[in-house]
Amino acid sequence: MLSSRLRSDTVAQLIVRQLDDDLKARLKRRAAQHGLSMEEAARRILRQALEDEGAPRAGLGSRIAARFARTGLDAPVSELRGQRVRPPDFGR
Repeated sequence: MLSSRLRSDTVAQLIVRQLDDDLKARLKRRAAQHGLSMEEAARRILRQALEDEGAPRAGLGSRIAARFARTGLDAPVSELRGQRVRPPDFGR
């Protein structure tokens, strides 16, 4: 249920009914781990889940390279599309 007042300087409210007890407990733990209220944790989760909606997502290799870019990873990480996955060879 969304509700908002008629004034333009207000924000909407969202009420979530029939939330599983386990889900609520997990949200409470997550919020506590980050020093947040449950309400703020839920806002951040929703914001993060929807912020990149519709934007094309980079491939796995590109995401790995971006994550480790500042650690000195400069070798290209190839995508494995259509290739057979093989176990690593550790020189045995």
